[in-house]
Amino acid sequence: MTHPLPRRRLGASELQVSAIGLGCMGMSDFYGPTDDRQNLAVLDHALGIGINFLDTADMYGINGANERLLAKLLKTRRNDVVLASKFGNVRNEAGDFLGISGRPEYVRSACEASLRRLGVDHIDLYYQHRIDDQVPIEETVGAMSRLVEAGKVRYLGLSEACGASVRRATRIHPIAALQSEYSLWTREVETDALPVCRDLGVSFVAYSPLGRGFLTGAIRKPEDLDAADWRHSNPRFEAGNLEQNLKLVDAVTALARDKRCTPAQLALAWLLHQAPDLVPIPGTRSLSRLEENAGATRVVLSKADLQAIRGVIESAQVVGERYPAMFMDTLNR
Repeated sequence: MTHPLPRRRLGASELQVSAIGLGCMGMSDFYGPTDDRQNLAVLDHALGIGINFLDTADMYGINGANERLLAKLLKTRRNDVVLASKFGNVRNEAGDFLGISGRPEYVRSACEASLRRLGVDHIDLYYQHRIDDQVPIEETVGAMSRLVEAGKVRYLGLSEACGASVRRATRIHPIAALQSEYSLWTREVETDALPVCRDLGVSFVAYSPLGRGFLTGAIRKPEDLDAADWRHSNPRFEAGNLEQNLKLVDAVTALARDKRCTPAQLALAWLLHQAPDLVPIPGTRSLSRLEENAGATRVVLSKADLQAIRGVIESAQVVGERYPAMFMDTLNR
């Protein structure tokens, strides 16, 4: 790919990130077997084609496996990367989910542990991964702000926070970005968090912008997923729901065909057209998919195209919650 990737600024920060970032979670967990040599090749190629925004978290993989993976790249390419990580989702050494913590003392210890695993002296963008409803967000963000003062973190972010929480947080310290799920089949943020971000000058980072791979059209039945893939527990991928949701995928595929791009590129281009500081971070372990995703920055959508896409997604009935029931109450807090 020779087309230079455009940059987008996150909030009022000095962070200039590629318009398409790279979500690294699937390289270490949740989507079945993985190969670190291939993952490192994808990470290196991402930097080579201009994708500089890498997103990880301390809970991606057993004992911070994803941060340890990125450390191998950062050892020689730190200056080429805008590095984002997260804290708040607590797992034990076996990988079991223990809950959410926004306690000030945990904020500090989690950051220090991430810095050790990443092998760096600072994180560019540090998110609270999920809001702890037992700890006032003011206390959590206050502790995060002290990480900025100490030089361990440059800028702060939130993930899956509702609009009210974003407002409360910004009264304590500037928030550069909110990261939440946003795609053609998950648009709840449009009625709350996204307007608040626009009002406050907070950028939006869209995770799972391809509907956990579903919007690519590559998943037609549950058997297309590896047996160890967590999507088997996601209601939208369950037999019955999946078949209904394919109607949206097929409609998007038809629109993409008319634009002479792939369904994934259309889905990402639609997000890029929603706001000039919105950044999708699709994940992939494939070099060809990486190139395909980056190519979405070349897809130009007219007003008529955007109206056609909006008509399709608003008429489509997406069936199933976006997470298993046990995790739904941790979202949009």
